[in-house]
Amino acid sequence: MTDIIRLTAAETAEKIASGELTAVEVTEAHLARIEAVDEKVHAFLHVDREGALAQARAVDAKRERGEKLGPLAGVPLALKDIFTTEGVPTTVGSKILEGWIPPYDATLTKRLKAADVVILGKTNMDEFAMGSSTENSAYGPTGNPWDLTRIPGGSGGGSSAALASFQAPLAIGTDTGGSIRQPAAVTGTVGVKPTYGAVSRYGMVAFSSSLDQGGPCARTVLDAALLHEVIAGHDPLDSTSIDEPVPPVVEAARNGSVEGMRVGVVKQFRGEGYQAGVIQRFDESVELLRELGAEIVELDCPSFDLALSAYYLIAPSECSSNLARFDGLRYGLRSGDDGSRSAEEVTSLTREAGFGPEVKRRIMLGTYALSSGYYDAYYGSAQKVRTLIKQDFDKAFEQVDVIVSPTTPTTAFAIGERADDPMAMYLADLCTIPTNLAGNAAMSLPCGLAPEDGLPVGLQIIAPVMKDDRLYKVGAAVEAAFVEKWGHPLLEEAPSL
Repeated sequence: MTDIIRLTAAETAEKIASGELTAVEVTEAHLARIEAVDEKVHAFLHVDREGALAQARAVDAKRERGEKLGPLAGVPLALKDIFTTEGVPTTVGSKILEGWIPPYDATLTKRLKAADVVILGKTNMDEFAMGSSTENSAYGPTGNPWDLTRIPGGSGGGSSAALASFQAPLAIGTDTGGSIRQPAAVTGTVGVKPTYGAVSRYGMVAFSSSLDQGGPCARTVLDAALLHEVIAGHDPLDSTSIDEPVPPVVEAARNGSVEGMRVGVVKQFRGEGYQAGVIQRFDESVELLRELGAEIVELDCPSFDLALSAYYLIAPSECSSNLARFDGLRYGLRSGDDGSRSAEEVTSLTREAGFGPEVKRRIMLGTYALSSGYYDAYYGSAQKVRTLIKQDFDKAFEQVDVIVSPTTPTTAFAIGERADDPMAMYLADLCTIPTNLAGNAAMSLPCGLAPEDGLPVGLQIIAPVMKDDRLYKVGAAVEAAFVEKWGHPLLEEAPSL
């Protein structure tokens, strides 16, 4: 079992296709791992044991019939509990949807099934993806496998923890302000936010519709690319879906190189609040890129300093609109409906019982920002800042091919450390938010351990819109050079388990 769960997704798929392993053997090994360690980690909210084994048996049957298998056929995956999955609970980490069984699959879920990826279950997350630590889940926090007393990132901490604890070789996350990349950084895994609109949002429970984006999570750059290719592509059911071919991400991951590329370093992505060990590992990564043949270009993007403020007006405003559908009348939780109360009272009682403190905070912020007399002062001004950020990116990409930065200012902080300080919590997404506001593609991959605490540090790579292949080209080159130069402790079993 230990050997199976430590394989990469690409290696696993090859062994299944060749008959060296069966999909059932692989699935059973990961289900056994979940049973052995997830009581401590709490990466999963629901494990679909029977469904996963049925999918695995179907893959084995295809191989026995001589049918050609896809590049990830039979490979297990942990799915963030924000994508609807027919017949499987989807809670979005909230009590307001506890026990809800969707009658349909999200487009992303359909594409995973069509590719014969084995879905193990649904992973823990901050409620409605609102958070940076997975402490806002209504079902309790997830632990970071490197140190179970620390956060695994958020909002997709369940997906990143499942990877880092070898409970799954692949996972799916969503990224509204950094919720794929930030968990990847603090758990030593790879996470990619594709270009906005590159992966369908149909069937993904909405938080902030102009920012939300699903994407791949894995332990290697190639594995992430293989998953990216499965889930990306135009979807007529999503009005924001981009009708263009998927960039050649797998080819880029197999042929990583930065020779002759111009790599930008933004001066706004360092300074006060950044952990010394994070900056040290980032500077080493920049020097490594130089050694690999890249030209390093210093960039000044002054509007990035305003990104955090703009985000925390735009995202709450959109969430206050999106979450209005949870009224206790159509689906999910219903409280106080004893026949004596009005529909308005039932809705109020349902939301009081079903939404957690962070969700209520953001709904109130957003409702205020959109209210009469404040719309232009707050939401309107934030959208103007968003335009300035996009213009800064456009100017930067006239000078460089990609931009690099630390993914997060610090390594994983202790569970509870920032629970009573929302502003400190929000600062965890300082480096990731500008990319969401502009719609660009971005990746986080491991760049070592911080010397002061021995915890993972993430390197962020940012590419222009629909140039997602550049992330994989640069990421694969950095990953290979890192392994050759320093080894790869991030692929070893997390010490606390």
